[in-house]
Amino acid sequence: MADTPYRIGVLVFPGSNCDRDCHHAVTQVMGATAEFIWHKEAALPPLDAVIIPGGFSYGDYLRTGAIARFSPVMAAVTSFAEAGGLVLGICNGFQILLEAGLLPGAMLRNQSLSFICRDIHVRVENTGTLFTGRCKPGQVLTLPIAHGEGNYYTDQSALSKLKAKNQVVFRYCTKEGAVTPEANPNGSLDHIAGITNAAGNVLGLMPHPERSAEALLGHEDGRLILLSLLDSITRGRVSAKPVLAS
Repeated sequence: MADTPYRIGVLVFPGSNCDRDCHHAVTQVMGATAEFIWHKEAALPPLDAVIIPGGFSYGDYLRTGAIARFSPVMAAVTSFAEAGGLVLGICNGFQILLEAGLLPGAMLRNQSLSFICRDIHVRVENTGTLFTGRCKPGQVLTLPIAHGEGNYYTDQSALSKLKAKNQVVFRYCTKEGAVTPEANPNGSLDHIAGITNAAGNVLGLMPHPERSAEALLGHEDGRLILLSLLDSITRGRVSAKPVLAS
């Protein structure tokens, strides 16, 4: 895939710690081109997609993503997303997307009130998104998490809309694919691990696909998400039809 002219921007905030991981996965594993975008940049260069990586932007002061949301670059990312650009927010990136209003809901402290860092399982609930085209309906992915505030919450009205529009893309589950309270590592509402916006071009998820994109790391399931993103760039897709888990 090295000949494919993908161009991915990876945002960098003070406190980002997965920006290099994302850059490595995009360039060394996926064979695309990536460039770092500093948080003070008020405009984006020509890009096919933007990744907002994990970490502790601004030290997670106030609450996760609350300060990063006001960085100059986020105004540019908002305009990019509103124009249909592909945006992937991972962990802290998901939290920033919520604070910026690009995705609905909010993040609470983990139900255990402790930081959790381990491999978990998520079930793919919608393979018709721009980020899951290489997955199978109901497929179980093994991905790592590392967060203290991954407890997704929204009100019941918003949750109903998410479900009605098939915006819930990943749910925490057992290795066998059963969605159970025991398989939910943080108490997230409806076991939600990842959602899209209504237009389908913005995805936020708490697990780290870039940390499970090559065999050296123990798991390669994250490749499916990253490859699906690159596939969508290639096809120039602007909308997606849901293919739901049974």
